[in-house]
Amino acid sequence: MSLNFRHVKYFVATANLGQVSRAAKELSISQSAITAAIKDLEAEIGVRLFDRTAQGMHLTEAGRRFLASAHRILASVEEALHLDSGAHDVAGTLSVAASYTVLGYFLPQHLERLERRYPDLRIQLYELSREMIEDGLVTNRFDMAVVLTSNIANPEIATETLMSSQRRLWLPSGHPLLERDSVGLKDVADQPYIMLTVDEAAHTALRYWNTTPYQPQIRLRTSSIEAVRSMVANGQGVTILSDMVYRPWSLEGRRIETAVLAQPVPPMNVGLAWRQGVELTPAMRLFRTYFSSVYQTPVSQVVA
Repeated sequence: MSLNFRHVKYFVATANLGQVSRAAKELSISQSAITAAIKDLEAEIGVRLFDRTAQGMHLTEAGRRFLASAHRILASVEEALHLDSGAHDVAGTLSVAASYTVLGYFLPQHLERLERRYPDLRIQLYELSREMIEDGLVTNRFDMAVVLTSNIANPEIATETLMSSQRRLWLPSGHPLLERDSVGLKDVADQPYIMLTVDEAAHTALRYWNTTPYQPQIRLRTSSIEAVRSMVANGQGVTILSDMVYRPWSLEGRRIETAVLAQPVPPMNVGLAWRQGVELTPAMRLFRTYFSSVYQTPVSQVVA
């Protein structure tokens, strides 16, 4: 069996949404079709791409590596299918706001593809906090935004989630918790904790901590993801962060391992935002359609 585009499409939808049932609903197919496709894909590649748990489908490390390639495959196919679509005629400037995490870990590869595919479309970027992005959308200073949709609070803003990035426990190589069959927040509470603060990460973390009897022993609060990475890798603490910002090595070249938590921890949702009820311009529709095609989100199901 050779690599099948349908298998890749189903894999990406499952990875982005975290559950076979949600992926099946989004793609309007049966759960058994997705399950069979993923099994075939794993057999073809020769590695396990997901860990199946009661909380859903969790990417293995091999799965995380393959996901990046899978997105490139889908983007290349989508580009090939739309060579003569007429979208190349879209011109002008699109003002797009983005938060720090999105701009650093999600947008760059897509901006390169968009600029190459639509040379007459100029994307003006602004890096801002969530509050400033919300205000800018409502007052029409920005056309669209790429944000952590799980953080958006303003009811005047419409959102479309493209992907859900699982949050895992980050540990230094050789940490005793890696030997456990199951690790929960109670175990994490016994460890020094490095708390990331950028993009409201600390506020999000405390929301799920506060639903338990435990609290993290915060050793350091920092807005630097690289500082968190280095401190974890050097054995100075642990943290819980999303797969999107995970890298297996610190700047010093030390290994960072991850573990899936026994308790369900909410994922980090990434997607688009715009002012509720606004009429989308051709450039805005193009921008939205591009991301919907790459992340397999049916644009017709979302109210503009």
